[in-house]
Amino acid sequence: MSGGVYGGDEVGAVVFDVGSYSTRVGYAGEDSPKGDISTSIGVISEPDEAMEIDNKKPAKRYHFDPQHMYPISNKEIVNPLKDGMIEDWDLFENLLNHIYKEHIRDDSSAHPVLMSEASWNTKAKRAKITELLFEKYDIPAFFLCKNAVLAAYAHGRSTGVIIDSGATQTSAVPVHDGYVLQRGIVRTPIAGNVLTSQCLDLVQEWGIDIVPSYMIKSKKQVEEEVPADFSLRDLPPLTDSYKTYMKSELIRDFQKNCLQVSDSPFVQSELENVPGFHYEFPNGYNRQVGIERFRISEGLFDTTHIKNIKGFESTTLLGAPHVINTCIGMCDIDIRPALYNSIVVVGGNTLINGFVERLNRELLQKTPSNMRLKLVSNNQSSERRFSSWIGGSILGSLGSFQQMWVSKQEYEESGAKVVEKKCP
Repeated sequence: MSGGVYGGDEVGAVVFDVGSYSTRVGYAGEDSPKGDISTSIGVISEPDEAMEIDNKKPAKRYHFDPQHMYPISNKEIVNPLKDGMIEDWDLFENLLNHIYKEHIRDDSSAHPVLMSEASWNTKAKRAKITELLFEKYDIPAFFLCKNAVLAAYAHGRSTGVIIDSGATQTSAVPVHDGYVLQRGIVRTPIAGNVLTSQCLDLVQEWGIDIVPSYMIKSKKQVEEEVPADFSLRDLPPLTDSYKTYMKSELIRDFQKNCLQVSDSPFVQSELENVPGFHYEFPNGYNRQVGIERFRISEGLFDTTHIKNIKGFESTTLLGAPHVINTCIGMCDIDIRPALYNSIVVVGGNTLINGFVERLNRELLQKTPSNMRLKLVSNNQSSERRFSSWIGGSILGSLGSFQQMWVSKQEYEESGAKVVEKKCP
């Protein structure tokens, strides 16, 4: 395949970075994605009497970010991903339709697609996404790449450990010469959603009404730690999934603004004199958040600080330093020096104030004396959040990459299994 077909300035590849919390999309060669869209989708079922007579399924409407803010009866908030992999293909297809219409705004057949995938993605799901894009969207060429490899490329590296702490899990993935070493992947569910549930429990302990913005008609400014004075809108009947999603979004804002990682392992007596952080809830309630903001974020390093965690096996509950050391320990001894020398830190949770500095201190204590430790992290929050997309943007625009594409002709000759051959 000639590089002139897809590598020129006229036709750029579209880069998709699909995550459990949000999906990034844009053109290869650009500095940042055109869209950062919530992966969760609002599904509204509209029963029709004629359909009920014919025993047909009710028609559905779909709402995408930022339409989630609109409170509509019968709207369920659903996520097509599970464990970082696509689970509901119908929902995912609707998400792609929305992205092409509202963000790419061009015919899908005009652009090759480079898409990220979880490092532990299955062969069946890889084949299915290949088939979907070639058959339904008629794309001219396709490439599927592990998100850890893309994150490494974004930081100018082909070898290293990618520590990625996102919404549903924190993972350490070893990459060697641009290939993921599957046997060394280590994952833990201690990630953003667990921190959100801890923050939710804390706010409820304080006795604060968790009232998202969509519910509030008016409010009056009140003094600190005094019950808020607000009135509610008249709302239609709302689903539990919608209420839960909107509460979680409120708590995520609290989490993003308030949490901080302490310089050393959490000791309550040492942090009691640290100034609190002022936070105002949407209903007008004001609160100083004190030592709790350190205790909750400590769970990323020491899981004994996480309260009431259920539904997970105890063997998977690992702190970030343990995840990294276990990952490197499962790799060949010959490449361990290179892995310790290139630990790439990405993901939304790593933006918590003090995370990288604390991780560096913890790892220094556990790194063998004959190894040189180096943490690589970008100071810009957008680049740390979008690292896999940026790596895809770099890769998709390289002239040397253009012969790597799976072409439409190769797909028609070999079928979806060609992705296993050309996309390691």
